[in-house]
Amino acid sequence: MNRSKIFGIAAVLAAGLATTACSSINESRGYIVDSILVGTVQPGIDNERSVAATLGRPTFTSQFGDPTWYYVSSTTGRKPFVRPSIREHQVLAVKFDASGNVISADRTGLEKVVYLSPDGDETPTLGRERGFLEDLFGNIGTVGQPGLGGQQGPGS
Repeated sequence: MNRSKIFGIAAVLAAGLATTACSSINESRGYIVDSILVGTVQPGIDNERSVAATLGRPTFTSQFGDPTWYYVSSTTGRKPFVRPSIREHQVLAVKFDASGNVISADRTGLEKVVYLSPDGDETPTLGRERGFLEDLFGNIGTVGQPGLGGQQGPGS
């Protein structure tokens, strides 16, 4: 082989590695949705036991209001060294009545996702600002002083 063929093969391999390094990485998180199983949950026919047997345990359950089971599924995609973004998001909310029968099974998607952006990198608190040295040495001399609520020492 001559040098030009070797450099040509090396260039093709380098280009192949560069394009695979920039490909997107997809990650599934949460409940893995099976459309056939989800479609079998029917209001008025199923109950908590049959839903648990069909879909499995929910991602989380409601704490207030009607008993509701939530099955949450997300697919994120990201390129190397970049923050992941949500590609797909589904929530199946199965509501039950007091006796445990299914009232409704509603599916929502990405349109219900809310993006929050925090206001700054500090949480405002009440009170005064203290410096590092005041935090470190602030209690020196206050323990045992009369009128400050601490013990005054032995024999007092």
